[in-house]
Amino acid sequence: MQKLTMTKSILAIAIVIFNLSGCQQLKSNNSPKSDAIYFNGDIVTMEGNTASYAEAIAIKDGKILFVGSKEEAQKMQGDSTQMINLEGKSMFPGFIDGHAHFGGFAAQAAGAQILPPPDAGVKNIPDLIKTLQVWATPENIALTGWIFGMGYDESVMEEQRHPTKQELDQVSTTVPIMVIHISGHFCAVNSKGLELLGITAKSKNPAGGVIRRMPNSQEPNGVLEELAAIPNFAKAINPLTKESFNKFMSTGQTMALSYGYTTAQDGRLMGPVDVMAQLAEANFFKLDVVSYVDYAWPKHLYSKWNNANYNQHYRIAGMKLTLDGSPQGRTAWRTVPYLMPPPGENKDYKGYAAIADDQKVAAIYDTAFKHNWQIITHANGDAAIDQMIRTMKPAAKKYGNQNRRNVLIHGQYVRADQLDSLKKLDVIASLFPLHTFYWGDWHKQLIGDSLGNGISPTKTALNKGLRITTHTDAPVALPNLMRAVWTAVARTSRSGKTIGQAERLTAYEAMKSITEWSAYQHFEEDKKGTLTKGKLADLVILDKNPLKVSTDDIKEILVLETIKEGKLVYKKQ
Repeated sequence: MQKLTMTKSILAIAIVIFNLSGCQQLKSNNSPKSDAIYFNGDIVTMEGNTASYAEAIAIKDGKILFVGSKEEAQKMQGDSTQMINLEGKSMFPGFIDGHAHFGGFAAQAAGAQILPPPDAGVKNIPDLIKTLQVWATPENIALTGWIFGMGYDESVMEEQRHPTKQELDQVSTTVPIMVIHISGHFCAVNSKGLELLGITAKSKNPAGGVIRRMPNSQEPNGVLEELAAIPNFAKAINPLTKESFNKFMSTGQTMALSYGYTTAQDGRLMGPVDVMAQLAEANFFKLDVVSYVDYAWPKHLYSKWNNANYNQHYRIAGMKLTLDGSPQGRTAWRTVPYLMPPPGENKDYKGYAAIADDQKVAAIYDTAFKHNWQIITHANGDAAIDQMIRTMKPAAKKYGNQNRRNVLIHGQYVRADQLDSLKKLDVIASLFPLHTFYWGDWHKQLIGDSLGNGISPTKTALNKGLRITTHTDAPVALPNLMRAVWTAVARTSRSGKTIGQAERLTAYEAMKSITEWSAYQHFEEDKKGTLTKGKLADLVILDKNPLKVSTDDIKEILVLETIKEGKLVYKKQ
């Protein structure tokens, strides 16, 4: 009898265990099954003020299903789930550049590689000529009908000046040539190029631009500044055929993906046609592209693409206003003179305004505020930033200023008191610490050692309570966001000097600048910027963790994979 009772007890326990096991199995079976689970690496969520790591991340239907322990993630493993071992690599949210010109990526990638080291090899004008000669094959010329390249930099070239038309004529006198300055605010063209652009000794300087002349003459020397240059860029880099156009844009998009972009900004949409909209209609984009329309082409702001939501990975987010030029090109508008004025200018030279009339600038802000269009403003010199502040204030007072997220772009020479004013106006500062490497030594020659240390004052802006992002302004520089992170942390010039140690960001802050903070700038923080359940599965896999390597090693970090909404869109070969 005792043996029978014991047998019944064992059977009852077995039934309970079986039922419990069945319940657990049933619960597991009812758990949503993920498309992919990533594990065994540094998965950095970018949530919060300090680095937070997860053991695993699960993806489902293009969104993040789960972030947390590997054990919990495995409950979401189904028969078709990809189990992806990161093998010690690092995963971050997909990168979002605070400001760039996606439309120009193609020209930078497809044209002659005329950047200086370390990005390319042009150290002097003979290097430039040789590079253009090698590039100028019939196949390459057929792309646009021009010989072209983007990124020469006279500030680090041995001659310390722009190339002239006579020097570019050494490459060709029958094919037009245009080389675009690294700042995106100058170009140099050969004699044939001047002819096709209709620029002669009789041509007058346009408002906001300069046609540089030969000594003691009105004859153009081939160098064009600001609004004498910028409207002409498209003439040299406009693909002639559909095949050329497709090659152009595919090359540019691949370059963006190779640097971890999952969202790219087209920071100054100009012209009668919205090329980005055409590409979206053709289902071209593998990443999201967000455009800002130049104030001179407002018709695009009334199109269906001006929307908070993406349509085929494209949308227009607002308006772009440019108030001055480039500091490295000495066209940024300052309140005090440059220590080294450009050739032909006197000692009182301070750069100049792109729009000298305050009433016109105020009217542009008024229109943006009235229509609730986010407006991003290019201003480098402190005089331009003064103009921005005084002309924006009336619109902010008239229409209110809540959650507009207007942005100062660049702000190289912004003063501390101006940061206070921008804080009151609730302006986001998208600063440009890449300058500390590319032009830090040059800035010190132009404006002095003390002011030179204060360019792109990221830490001061943070300490004053401003929201910030950083950017590449590509194709001004390569869209290499890990180099952008390195410069924000190291602030080291080409010569190895520290450019404003007090303005250094931590590696975590620098990574926030191209993830969560940039998502906020674009009104997309609910979908992007952190590895959070429910957000888009926009991911980047790096070969090393920028939060753990030495500062100098950050710039060498490689993007291994870029994943957009759960789909692999780039894998390093």
